[in-house]
Amino acid sequence: MEDKRANGDTSACNGHSDKQQKDVRVWCDGCYDMVHFGHANSLRQAKALGDKVIVGIHTDEEITKHKGPPVFTEEERVKMVKGIKWVDEVVLGAPYVTTLEVLDQNNCDFCVHGDDITMTAEGVDTYHLVKSANRYKEVKRTAGVSTTDLVGRMLLLTRNHFRQGSAEYDIEKEGSSNMGQDSAAKSPWTGCSQFLPTTQKIIQFSDGKSPTPGDKIVYVAGAFDLFHVGHLDFLEKAKKLGDYLIVGLHTDPVVNSYKGSNYPIMNLHERVLSVLACKFVNEVVIGAPYCVTEDLLEHFKIDVVCHGRTPISLENGKIDPYAVPKTRAIFELIDSGNEMTTERIVERIISHRLEYERRNQAKEKKEIEAFEALQRQKQTQKAG
Repeated sequence: MEDKRANGDTSACNGHSDKQQKDVRVWCDGCYDMVHFGHANSLRQAKALGDKVIVGIHTDEEITKHKGPPVFTEEERVKMVKGIKWVDEVVLGAPYVTTLEVLDQNNCDFCVHGDDITMTAEGVDTYHLVKSANRYKEVKRTAGVSTTDLVGRMLLLTRNHFRQGSAEYDIEKEGSSNMGQDSAAKSPWTGCSQFLPTTQKIIQFSDGKSPTPGDKIVYVAGAFDLFHVGHLDFLEKAKKLGDYLIVGLHTDPVVNSYKGSNYPIMNLHERVLSVLACKFVNEVVIGAPYCVTEDLLEHFKIDVVCHGRTPISLENGKIDPYAVPKTRAIFELIDSGNEMTTERIVERIISHRLEYERRNQAKEKKEIEAFEALQRQKQTQKAG
């Protein structure tokens, strides 16, 4: 019998407590390579359609066969998805084409995916089986971000993503690259406009909870650029030092002053959502001061301040940004036990540059063909 809640019909619940209802289990699957806030947003939307979100992740072998080699290993990809606050279970080894057997094996009612199209190496829609069985739902893809776009920023060393002043919110209109970097790229899914932040999106990502009296409050600060497994391990350890974790994010010019080149790869608005999606984080300070001040410690009633093993740049070459918490004896260095850094990710991408360019060109070609076929199908239906 069809589960009415899966179709948004709650009439079946009348007269019964929610606890007597079977959990609606939602299946999502994908590569989840270079996990970003777009992935997190689709999982947030999936969670709103049910009670539990189960994420199937493709193996390295399966991705290489259909798309080319992933940037991250399957172990890294599994860890990143487990760190997203809306995920309940993770299953490694999901088939590239989603089957009804996979849904049934994992007791899932239906599958959810974004409104872009994904295809096998042979050009087959990876969701055609669940679509025809009416066990498929679609959520809105997050405009303005994709793995392809982020890879393009790294390879091209572009700086448009952190414009300041009057140009800060301009939609990107400059020449197209072969990486789907901007809105002039041809594919309607891979091509990106600049991400447009809204307060609504921040509210959706935030848990909205304040610390309760007696909570031990932990503060960390940094760039948290291209949010990765090293960040995740660090934040997990930081959270264990207290009850409520606040992350201070430095502005783009501040990050650029100590990282140089075209860093940060993700602008402040993008980094806010990436960090808020992490299950260990309770609150984010948007544009935190580089130096941890008395005012900041008092305002947030911070009990402990942490930093990882990465080098600490002195402000103006002279001032230790952690001098105040050190004086108060509330500063701790944490070893995350993870060697991953944003710079290492960029090195991985650059060392595989030609492979990734070929991969993204092939992906864009398939997407354009599929989009054109869909448009033709819609015109035929209208004519009929």
